[in-house]
Amino acid sequence: MITNMVRGLAALSLALSPLALPTTAHAARTVPAGVPAAPAAARAFPLSFAVGQIPVADESRAGYTRDKFKHWNTGLDPADGCNTRAEVLLAEAAEAPSVAAGCKLSGGRWLSYYDEQDVTDPGKLDIDHMVPLAEAWDSGASAWTAARREAYANDQDAAASLVAVTARSNRQKADQDPSTWMPPAPGATCRYLAEWTATKLRWGLAADQAEIDAINVYAGGPCQTTVVHYTTAP
Repeated sequence: MITNMVRGLAALSLALSPLALPTTAHAARTVPAGVPAAPAAARAFPLSFAVGQIPVADESRAGYTRDKFKHWNTGLDPADGCNTRAEVLLAEAAEAPSVAAGCKLSGGRWLSYYDEQDVTDPGKLDIDHMVPLAEAWDSGASAWTAARREAYANDQDAAASLVAVTARSNRQKADQDPSTWMPPAPGATCRYLAEWTATKLRWGLAADQAEIDAINVYAGGPCQTTVVHYTTAP
């Protein structure tokens, strides 16, 4: 599927893009009634600049429950019989699995980039929310509508938002931010921080100071040539 190819290439570009000058969206224009608005312009910033665009605020988990983020829903194509989880697995497969009735997947192969593990059983993979649901709640999603939280929890329109990884690495991460957890594979560091930062910027989420400080350690060092790519969520 073309959508799957675009998603995979976009995810890879987060880690591999050369250092680029900041780009911004064009000035807003009035859209005539009945004409769909153009999609948000893509933005690209060096990680050291991008992290400075995240608002800094204290976090609060008051009132959080996981069921306030409805997932997994019917996905990008309600007619395909696959929910968001299955669609992400299909999009990120290095070797496509077989798809049986009810979107039951078997076979296939995936690379879990957090721990650089090859996985051939889709049941051993989790779909990780790059910025965990609890962290999103802490960082501003508590003020969103239920519909916006559902859109966040099922976001396949940005390659960084959802990622197929081993269940073990996802559960080790849990709801932690980069100040307390990083992927165990050293080669994953810069991609992970770029995707984390991209997700916060895409959804207008804040970060606490410890989180910002942790990212800046890498942004000024081994990840100084890393570029963050994102579009603003509708």
